[in-house]
Amino acid sequence: MKIEPPEAGVAREVGDETGIHVKVDELTGVYKNTTRCIVAPACRCKPSGGNERTSSESTTVSWLTPDEVSERMAEVYAIRLLDALDGAGPHTRSHNGNHLIPAG
Repeated sequence: MKIEPPEAGVAREVGDETGIHVKVDELTGVYKNTTRCIVAPACRCKPSGGNERTSSESTTVSWLTPDEVSERMAEVYAIRLLDALDGAGPHTRSHNGNHLIPAG
């Protein structure tokens, strides 16, 4: 069994779900869902080709401004994109599936 490097897995998943080819730039955060015991890393990527499309795992593919991200996405998902844009990561955050849990 061949083990896929994390960067290759990110690029493959983005391509499979959106049709957009990406180059992984860097890890920007690690997010823990305390209710479901799930840890999810997030990476900033740069588009490198492909054509936008939906898939069985995505209903919409959109390019959003930071304000649109905050308006249209649930807090626990929006923070991942906003963290990736701030350049101050990698961040570590916990949430309960609906809301962020303050650190400390």
